[in-house]
Amino acid sequence: MNSSFWRLDGKKALVTGATKGIGAAVVDVLQERGADVFLTARTADDVQAFVQRSRNDGGKLYGAAFDVTDKAQRSALIEQSVASLGGLDILVNNVGTNIRRRMDEYREGELDFLLQTNLVSAFELCRLAYPHLRRSKAAGVVNMSSTAAATHVRTGAVYGMTKAALNQLTRNLAGEWGPDGIRVNALAPWYIRTPLAEQVLRDKSYAQAVIDRTPLGRVGEASEVAAAVAFLCMPGAAYISGQILAIDGGMSIAGF
Repeated sequence: MNSSFWRLDGKKALVTGATKGIGAAVVDVLQERGADVFLTARTADDVQAFVQRSRNDGGKLYGAAFDVTDKAQRSALIEQSVASLGGLDILVNNVGTNIRRRMDEYREGELDFLLQTNLVSAFELCRLAYPHLRRSKAAGVVNMSSTAAATHVRTGAVYGMTKAALNQLTRNLAGEWGPDGIRVNALAPWYIRTPLAEQVLRDKSYAQAVIDRTPLGRVGEASEVAAAVAFLCMPGAAYISGQILAIDGGMSIAGF
């Protein structure tokens, strides 16, 4: 084992939902480890601003705005990212959102919106990326799931449904694509300090309840999730596939 086990030099990565929170941290660590990265998000100004602060001591950085819930834009994203990078070795399906409601309070169209954003986009991007990943000598896909896929978290049943389905997609693709040398894994974060989580963590009593349930006694940082993404894409993780790794400060094993 040598230092190359922990590097991504020459790897070509596509990261969705990549200008804020976990996605931004993933781009930073992949690029720092030597990968060339194509990032995307829905807002062109955010993408442009992120690309302009590209690291000089890491891999190259490209980007463009796409809405991954749109079929035509998904195809265009894969086409442009592969053309910019010169291939594709890594796909990080990070884009996702939540609408926190009780089951009987969801409104018309919200179910479809969450399904398209959290699940269908990942399914279709995997399918579109497959021919390019298959050409790689060592490809990896990382899907961003959630602890909500395995446990009740008060509200947001649809979010939990989409993440549970994403876990099963991860397992199925790991089985199907393993013979092609493509590893597929997922991460399941608990509360991470991101703009999405801050919406509920502003409630001090809610934030305390989260911390009380977490053995490490704090919420996570985006960089801690990003580090796990990078590891799963490295040669050092070459025999890991089909796994759902909890990044949760021990929450998922917390008993009495």
